[in-house]
Amino acid sequence: MIRFPEHAPFVPGERETLEGLLSRLSPEQRLWLSGYLAGVSPAGAVAAPVAAGGKPLTILYGTESGNSEALAVLSASVAKKRGFKARIRNMAETSVEDLAKMENLLVIVSTWGEGDAPETAVGFHKSFMEGGPRLEKVRYSVCALGDTSYEDFCEIGKQFDRRLAELGASRLTARQDCDVEFDEPHAEWLEKVLVALGDVSSNGAAAVAAPEAPTVEYGKKNPFPAEIFDKVLLNGEGTKKETWHMELNLEGSGLSYEAGDALAVVPNNAADVVEGILKATGFDAQAEVELKGGEKVSFQVALTQHLDITALSRAVAKKYAELNGSAELAALLEDGNKEAFREYVEGRQIVDLLEDFPVGKTTAQQLVLALRPLPPRLYSIASSPLAHPGEVHLTVAAVRYESHGKSRKGVASTCLADLVSVGDEVSVFVQPNKRFRLPEQEETPVIMVGPGTGIAPFRAFIEERGVTGNKGGSWLFFGDQRYSYDFLYQLELQEHLKAGALTRLDVAFSRDQPEKVYVQDRMREKAADLYAWLEKGAHFYVCGDANRMAGDVHEALLEIVVEYGGKSREEAEKFVEQLKKDGRYQRDVY
Repeated sequence: MIRFPEHAPFVPGERETLEGLLSRLSPEQRLWLSGYLAGVSPAGAVAAPVAAGGKPLTILYGTESGNSEALAVLSASVAKKRGFKARIRNMAETSVEDLAKMENLLVIVSTWGEGDAPETAVGFHKSFMEGGPRLEKVRYSVCALGDTSYEDFCEIGKQFDRRLAELGASRLTARQDCDVEFDEPHAEWLEKVLVALGDVSSNGAAAVAAPEAPTVEYGKKNPFPAEIFDKVLLNGEGTKKETWHMELNLEGSGLSYEAGDALAVVPNNAADVVEGILKATGFDAQAEVELKGGEKVSFQVALTQHLDITALSRAVAKKYAELNGSAELAALLEDGNKEAFREYVEGRQIVDLLEDFPVGKTTAQQLVLALRPLPPRLYSIASSPLAHPGEVHLTVAAVRYESHGKSRKGVASTCLADLVSVGDEVSVFVQPNKRFRLPEQEETPVIMVGPGTGIAPFRAFIEERGVTGNKGGSWLFFGDQRYSYDFLYQLELQEHLKAGALTRLDVAFSRDQPEKVYVQDRMREKAADLYAWLEKGAHFYVCGDANRMAGDVHEALLEIVVEYGGKSREEAEKFVEQLKKDGRYQRDVY
């Protein structure tokens, strides 16, 4: 139990409340909170333990899912304890001209999808790449977040690194490129940066006593084994879709979430996928191998529980080429053959690489070290904690397809669909998404566009407003293939309409008529009302497919602003960009 000293500036009631709250937080949560409070403290506030006159340090972040922001807050917390006068800045709230004032600059930025800037950093990134002041007085380093399963791994971080140098800034340390497991690389990078800046921890900065940790704490490093207590197929007979509603028990986990957050699921690889790797390599399934962290397991267990054995990336192919010595694969990986490699990778997985370019003298141990850890998969949470205390709900579409003569399937989605049943446990942790939240003011109207499984967070939003009282109006655009088979949560939505938690519902079922109709078409049909809601201050949300739907919805929104706002295309783009900056246009796309 945390106890504040007698001289703490709180009255007894406040002290007891804070002591109780902080005692329930994990060390990771406490560290985040301390860094956050330090980062947002007003000028002149006392922020212990910062050495007086510490070197200024700005930590600029651009985030999509919140990881870069969390690392920025953590970095600020560590830097303050080491004597730096650190502050964090969001790219969405920063102008390019401000960079010239940042003497010591750390940039933490993620790459989203195929080499795109994260949602909150799009405007800043565009302006910075096209212009910006001279930065000869700025010293900097970049920590780039990405995913090696994409060809343009950490591309946005690389662009920031190059552009800062082009504008005359001095590089403190080499850029750190982080894959999905970013905690350790980030910590190593931060240590190097603080040393390069001239760590002033010896200037008398007080050490902070670590709070007493609870016996068991669950989170990213220790996922919680959540029991499945309900699992329902949402699609009707005759559909081409397979969408599951799943309910998991969080009682006793200490995990909490808000509507808009995501749940990370730690999956296992399917037995037939593992068998494909074993057959392609010819390695002994029971041979002992050592994982990157030092743990020793059988090769089969490594393939099943620990390694990404499906996503074929350039990074994996390069490591494998160095092991098996294939001249053909080496030629395919040459810089001049990027297009040929891109065509080869399309629709293929690691098993294809192993079959097309046999292992040769490669060992099981070498292959284990060449593959990356099996990453958790994030699913938008489909429940409100106010409506379902102690529970978390998911909406999961099982991914199955054919390519290059083989049946393929999504790792996590089919793990949930095929490998677990009611009563089984799934390892999970909560991934906050502070950039996808209901408005703080309950009277603010919301417009939600969520076709398919994109309905998940909006089910949570609607449930939340059902509990708190829908004072501002809630409008949902939902779409899928067929009304009879694919109207996810139909009865629930109709009940919410009757109860008032949902004010308006417009649906688009693309295969129910000769011409295909999508949610963006329904938006155009209701354009006058939609713009009127925006004029009343409505927040606009989009969740679902990033490849086409999100872009089509964005285009429809621009057209509506042009037509009903009486604006030029350029003015409409500025209007929509301002909606983003104001937090009134939020997307959770994948």
